[in-house]
Amino acid sequence: MSLNEPAREPGQARLPRPLANAILDHVRETPEHEVCGLVIAADGLPQRCLRLGNLAPDPRDRYVMDPPALIRALYEIEQAGETLFAIYHSHPLGQAVPSAIDIADAAYPDAIYLIVTLGMRGVMEMRAWRIRDGRALEMDLEIA
Repeated sequence: MSLNEPAREPGQARLPRPLANAILDHVRETPEHEVCGLVIAADGLPQRCLRLGNLAPDPRDRYVMDPPALIRALYEIEQAGETLFAIYHSHPLGQAVPSAIDIADAAYPDAIYLIVTLGMRGVMEMRAWRIRDGRALEMDLEIA
């Protein structure tokens, strides 16, 4: 591993292509702001995305999920026998790497964190991370 490569989390995140496309569509709708949402699983397999509002004072470089909507979504997920598979958000100008704020604010250690960027050249990139105990470990991401 070179000095520029992040530490890796064992295992692989698998995301169905229709869900990846739904996340990418969400990012494209507001490319200048961070967008955010959840990926919900049934029987351990990601099934659907749920968009959440970003209430950050400056959504160009931060996301804060709408707290009542998040609590309601998590309650409904639990009541339906589903699980939280991933939390996604975008970085309009930066890399698809967790920021210090992303790491500090990560509150769901069992969830995968998906970060999407349009990149500096306008090329979309999605990467998967496990954020636990103040550390971000990249996971292999398979979109199929």
